[in-house]
Amino acid sequence: MHPSAQSPEAGPAGLVDHHCHGVVRRDLDRTGFELLLTEAGPLGPASGSVFDSQIGFAVRRWCAPLLDLEPHAAPDDYLARRAELGHAAVTARFLRAAGLSALCVDTGFEPEPLLSPRRLGEEAGAAAYEIVRLEHVAEQTAPGATAAGFADAVRARLAEHARTAVGFKSIAAYRHGLALAPERPSAAQVSAAAGRWLARESGRGDVDGRVPRLSDETLHRFLVWCAVDLALPVQFHVGYGDADVNLDRCDPLLLTPLLRAIEPTGVPVLLLHNYPFHRHAGFLAQVFSNVFLDVGLATHNLGRASRTLVAEALELAPFGKFLYSSDAFGLPELYYLGAALFRRALAAFLDAGVEDDAWSAADAARVARLIASQNAHRVYRLEPQRLAAR
Repeated sequence: MHPSAQSPEAGPAGLVDHHCHGVVRRDLDRTGFELLLTEAGPLGPASGSVFDSQIGFAVRRWCAPLLDLEPHAAPDDYLARRAELGHAAVTARFLRAAGLSALCVDTGFEPEPLLSPRRLGEEAGAAAYEIVRLEHVAEQTAPGATAAGFADAVRARLAEHARTAVGFKSIAAYRHGLALAPERPSAAQVSAAAGRWLARESGRGDVDGRVPRLSDETLHRFLVWCAVDLALPVQFHVGYGDADVNLDRCDPLLLTPLLRAIEPTGVPVLLLHNYPFHRHAGFLAQVFSNVFLDVGLATHNLGRASRTLVAEALELAPFGKFLYSSDAFGLPELYYLGAALFRRALAAFLDAGVEDDAWSAADAARVARLIASQNAHRVYRLEPQRLAAR
């Protein structure tokens, strides 16, 4: 392995990646690789290549040495070497090099067969836990459900998941936006909303033609309160995502009334990704006792600009409220790249504070441990009995 492969790994070892996904189990051509490299996918012949972007240059700089190439290897050389090694070897190299101690894996999005949480953990040499996507559970419940029985059926499924999962996730941002009313919907409201959804959507389906796509504000809110009742952490997708997102509806400040209503329960709320609203998320983490944040997904997409991203997110956010995530999906490179760039960004932020005498070197090391892993262990209670079974 090229000696510079280890250079981005200075900083805290044993990161807990508190929000991530599976990786593909097949070899990829250039189009397939670029499609998974960024939320935008291939830019098309009129726009050039995804490699001519922050994340493209970051892959060539930091990932190439893991494939025994020189830093800044040309895209064609990178992809040729990747194909030569094969997807299994590439996955093993990048997951192990990410330096993770635990992963919390969202299993609610699987457009093709992906590595399971347990297999991800084995490849990374890390403990693996499951995050359950609320809307996915509701959509699994829909076939054969009645409006009157929908709520109880969903509660029963979620309760079963809560026996082993470490958290739930809402994708209301993708389907409706984050302007969710704070009130817990009544049984009558849930039944009426379920009736409208099942009547309108049943038979039309989502991408696979079978699963109805939930996009009703009342039902999103119902699912969130179900998760709160089960006392597990609740994640919200916030901000940056793919073209399905209407970004103007994804500002976390829109969640303020709901956060105010949830706070007395003490249930942790995790704001995921947040770019370009990361300062807003930092504010919410400061003023609400149970709100936490990360800058996952944006970290690797911003490449060298991730240093600014991390520093801005930590302007207001208490250091005990900031977690690491990659939101890696599809490509194992994103596990390694997210971790490498985050370590560099966090080290730059903390080292600058030591240099300015804003905090001591000992305090910087302590904060690095908090953000790298201790905050996640405290929030999710990552106990061995909850390890992913599959």
